[in-house]
Amino acid sequence: MKRLKRRILIISSVLCLALLGGCSAKSNTIIMGSKDFDENIILAEIMAQLIENQTQLKVERKLNMGGTFVNFEAIKNGQIDIYPEYTGTALTAQLKMDVLSDANEVYEIVKDEFDKQFDIKWLKPFGFNNTYAMGVAPDIAEKYQLEKNSDLVPIANELIFGAEHEFFDRQDGFDGFIATYNIDHFKENAKMNVSLKYQAIGEKKIDVTDVFATDGQIIKYSIKVLEDDLHFFPPYYAAPIIRNETLKKHPELEEVLNKLEGKIDDKKMTQLNYKVQVEKQSVEEVAKAFLETNNLIK
Repeated sequence: MKRLKRRILIISSVLCLALLGGCSAKSNTIIMGSKDFDENIILAEIMAQLIENQTQLKVERKLNMGGTFVNFEAIKNGQIDIYPEYTGTALTAQLKMDVLSDANEVYEIVKDEFDKQFDIKWLKPFGFNNTYAMGVAPDIAEKYQLEKNSDLVPIANELIFGAEHEFFDRQDGFDGFIATYNIDHFKENAKMNVSLKYQAIGEKKIDVTDVFATDGQIIKYSIKVLEDDLHFFPPYYAAPIIRNETLKKHPELEEVLNKLEGKIDDKKMTQLNYKVQVEKQSVEEVAKAFLETNNLIK
């Protein structure tokens, strides 16, 4: 009987190794996901390299998976363990709550609700806020001495506003913006593909556009980002989110990933995006250089 049990154990072990590439190896692997745009991919790669350097865990990368819905369903279903998410997206798209402007309040809400509803933990934010902002062509900003959104009010009817189609349809988009700032109208509103708006402002076809605060193209075209002085746009602070089940198996991940807390401000994230989007450096080398510069890996 003992011999039979031993044979069963050996056969089970062999099957496990054959089918899964090793059960212990599988349990020692973290699956990192990301959305389908450069910034999110960069953040995921930074986390992956940090985990590999600071722990004994291996990281399987499933980067550039798709949009918010794809990643969110994947982490809920256990197809991935971690990915970078944004507080504003979590509040409005995943929790279906109204827009709030207080960054700390939004973070606490999404942190509590994700834990309760989805068994997913929000770790500490990276430090930057990739929210919408208004960007102005450098010559226009200099001509009118523009610093904040309210400065657009008396001159809006002299300026051409251009943005992607989605911005004109969003709750936190065009209609809400002009209502909040009491802007009567722009000289012209131009709807265009998102990939064309930076080129359009660079070629002086438009004067004002919506930007994400950390877009690398802001540097390329020397765009002046205006202060949202009436706090219309919601906060979009990025942070790692991770399955609680994964943390129970690998509690060291929380301490390791929280080393990134506050390490990436708006300016740093913009520079990282610029290196990938404009200078065409690889995501892997940009992530590694960031970690080395900040003494997070050796």
